[in-house]
Amino acid sequence: MRVPVHWVLLAPALLFVGAMAFFPLGYSLILSFREWKLAKSNTAGDFVGISNYTNLLTDDPDFFEAIQVTGIFIAADVLITVAVALAGALLLHRAGRLNSLARTLLILPFVMSPALIGISFRFFLNAEYGVLAYAVGWLVPAMKDTVWLADSTLSMAALVVSDVWHWAPYMMLVMLGGLASIPGETQEAARIDGASSWAVFRDITWPQLLPVVSVILVLKTVFALKAFDTIYTLTNGGPGNSTKTLAYFVYEQGFNYYDMGYAAASAYLLTAVLLVMAGFYLRLIFSKTR
Repeated sequence: MRVPVHWVLLAPALLFVGAMAFFPLGYSLILSFREWKLAKSNTAGDFVGISNYTNLLTDDPDFFEAIQVTGIFIAADVLITVAVALAGALLLHRAGRLNSLARTLLILPFVMSPALIGISFRFFLNAEYGVLAYAVGWLVPAMKDTVWLADSTLSMAALVVSDVWHWAPYMMLVMLGGLASIPGETQEAARIDGASSWAVFRDITWPQLLPVVSVILVLKTVFALKAFDTIYTLTNGGPGNSTKTLAYFVYEQGFNYYDMGYAAASAYLLTAVLLVMAGFYLRLIFSKTR
């Protein structure tokens, strides 16, 4: 039997994807049902069934605390990012040389490594020589000499600000593309009929921009849920467990405590949470666009 040419051409890519994606996923799933203390053995241990999962869900308060921290981080991060991106897109949705330059510069924060962003903000917020800490202390004297990363609330705020700084420009460019696809004649006709700028935005711009915003909400939720690099380099999950998200919890179990089976189980629970949130988000948001 002759193999179609397109399958022959796709075979190297399919093999690469299978080796780099599907094999680790399958192996980690098997590993989540086994006991493997890396500090005791360099090979996977006995099959323990679903005990790793039951221990996570019944006997590990740190796991539920990580869920709570993740929920706070996602809620603040997603809402602020979308709000900043929407406001910026509406401001830049005009012709002009400065706006064109601003759109070009907007991509710079996004191309930076999240780990580098975390390190940079750690220096910026240093109480002794941090530029951002000094600026905040100058504007708000009561916060002068504040050790940002030693306070649970301020460290979460710093984490959210750094992630918003990273993602908002990219989301802004996506929204600018959505605004550019809206026919200008409809908005102009509404203005001629006496509609205010708010009425034009509410009744014309927003309904047509909603599908783009829906996609951004889903994507940003996914990115926030699996965020790790910035957390590791900026707060290291602290102080205490105040910024320890689910993604950081998985890392901690595997590479701090060397419990690879437990880490694999927590990673799959993270995946389950991600799938549930994405499915709920899609059903809730896209049902309003029909």
